Amino acid sequence: MALTSARLLTRTVHEKWICAHSLTLRPLVCINKAAFYGEYRRPGQAQDRTPPWKKIRFSFAKGVQGIRKHFGLLKDEAMERWVGPQGRPLIEHMLEQTRVQWEFRGPESLEQWLVSTDREIGGRSEAYLKLGRNDSACMLYGTLCSTPPRDGETCYSGYCTLRSRQLLSSFDRKKNIDWSSFNTLYIRLRGDGRPWMINIAAETYFSHQKDDLYNYFLYTRGGPYWQDVKIPFSKFFLSSRGRIQDNQHPLWLDKVSTIGFTLGDKADGPFQLEIDFIAVCNDRAHTEEFAYEMYKRNPEV
Repeated sequence: MALTSARLLTRTVHEKWICAHSLTLRPLVCINKAAFYGEYRRPGQAQDRTPPWKKIRFSFAKGVQGIRKHFGLLKDEAMERWVGPQGRPLIEHMLEQTRVQWEFRGPESLEQWLVSTDREIGGRSEAYLKLGRNDSACMLYGTLCSTPPRDGETCYSGYCTLRSRQLLSSFDRKKNIDWSSFNTLYIRLRGDGRPWMINIAAETYFSHQKDDLYNYFLYTRGGPYWQDVKIPFSKFFLSSRGRIQDNQHPLWLDKVSTIGFTLGDKADGPFQLEIDFIAVCNDRAHTEEFAYEMYKRNPEV
């Protein structure tokens, strides 16, 4: 009888402990499940519950081809070190005043760019990228629609983005662009009068800064004539997830990763933007370090 009472008491205490800690244990289970399956998804999209190991497609031939490719890139990187920065002599790198970073002179140049619209969240905007006449420029065109999707969650819509791909070195390591020798962005383009936002992403130290962008508004003139635009890097302001930050600081020019163009002026209808080249230059007449006020949390007395 004493043994039975002890067992009942132990069971009661165990049940009370489970009930008391169920609220504490439940978030841990949900967090692990979210990290494993990826609970976050765009509104209107079905949840993907496919285990990660079922998404792997192994091919021996592609593996050998990839090994050859990456070891070839590693060899080229090692040889460039003996010549100079980016495979050029040091004196040429020091005296460089202008550098064309992207130019559109063939179908292979379009492979370095990505086009995205609000269709990823259920919107209706469309955007396409193709080469212009005589294969001398790229043309981004489409239709902008600011009507939000009827999913009950999304309130705003209507955007399109052209963004450069992340450069990769051997073994898919991120390769940043060094613009520390320049102070101005130089673009030759032809628009239709719409305002565009130029976005520059730089490598960050912390994971919570992955959505940080340096932005500047570009106002195109429209018409049949090309427009040469020079924008000092000191004019770019910092934003995170579309919100301008109070704590501003200059762009890290030695860790640039991508550049992009975004249209979201809420003017429904067709749009068109042609880009001839994107370059950087060193303007000796521009001496401004940063155009915006920087706040100090602990100001000097």
